[in-house]
Parts: sequence; structure tokens; C-alpha cells
Amino acid sequence: MKFPLFAFLAAVLTATAALAAPKPLFDGKTLTGWDGDTTNTFRVKNGMIMGGTLARTQPRNEFLATKASYTNFVLRLKFKLTGTNGFVNSGVQFRSQRIPNDSEMSGYQADIGEGWYGSLYDESRRNKLMAKADEAVVKQAVKKGDWNDYELHCVGRHIIIKLNGATTVDYTEADEKIPQFGRLGLQVHGGGVTEVFFKDLFIEELP
Repeated sequence: MKFPLFAFLAAVLTATAALAAPKPLFDGKTLTGWDGDTTNTFRVKNGMIMGGTLARTQPRNEFLATKASYTNFVLRLKFKLTGTNGFVNSGVQFRSQRIPNDSEMSGYQADIGEGWYGSLYDESRRNKLMAKADEAVVKQAVKKGDWNDYELHCVGRHIIIKLNGATTVDYTEADEKIPQFGRLGLQVHGGGVTEVFFKDLFIEELP
């Protein structure tokens, strides 16, 4: 039996569209599918994930992490960072893992904070910036104290970070020993009187 070409192409296109369809990572009401310190650090309010508090200094780094791992994907989300004192900073972990018996995560981070917006940091692994965002690009793109869009493209060893539509990082991992899969995470950095908000988190998984 011959399978018509147009039917074959339609099936492929349908499967591809289904594979790449954006999936919500947050239901707007609960932290189902995530784990972390939901007693003192992370909570849900008014359809947002909130981390930290303006009532005290954040004692250490904390991460709310997805229970699922991802390899190739496009991640889109909105964030807003506020703070009054100390190191006011946050970040979005990806292709990362939790460190056993620790609050830390190890892996790539799309950084958030003054002097760090749009940059790619390697958290608790190489502990250094892998790609620094151009300050002029960030200055034009970032909305301090307001909602910002992050878009992360991860395919193979290639990573692109976009801040409010502006590309701030275009990086290819040269070290073949660095894993290119892992969990996602939302950070509140220690040492600051910090409050960070996240909403509209969607992921498109890619082949």
C-alpha cells in the first residue's frame, strides 16, 4: 500500500508542531512539579511565583527547581527583581542539578541583577561568567524594577539568551565534559534584602 506524500508530510508537520508546542511550567496556583524551600523562601501569590522577602536579608542562595529535566528547548518567562539593601540578585538555572545535602544548584544560569542582567554564569561548578552581556545592550533592554522577558534557546552546545527581545549571549560550550541537560531553577541570591517574581513560564521542547 502506498502512503500519499501529502499525508506523510501532514503527519510529520503535525508531530513536529505537537513536539514544539509551548507547555506551561507553572499553573498559577500551586508549585506542583517544583521543589525547594517553600516554607521560608518561595510561595505563590496572585498568579506569580515569589521568592525572598523585603522583611529580612536572604541568608543563603535558594532555588526552586523543576522536578523534570530538559535537554534542547526554548524557555520563556517573565521576571521582576526588587530589593533595598545588600546583593540584590537572582537568576534562572538551566541544564542544572541540585547539589546533594545543599541548597545550591550546579549548572548554567541566566543571571538577573545590576551588572549581571543577560549574562551567562556557571553556578557552583566553574563559578565564573561564561559570557558577559554587553552593557550598552542591557542598558537599552532592561526595565529595572519592572517586568522583563527572558528567552533561553538551548540546542546542542549552543546557548542564546535574550532579554526583552535583545540577544545578550550567543555562546557555544567548548568543554565536551559539561552536561547539556538538567533541571530548571529559579534563584534568590543570599546576602540581599531581595524579592523576585516570576510568571508566564513556558517551555518548548526541541528534538
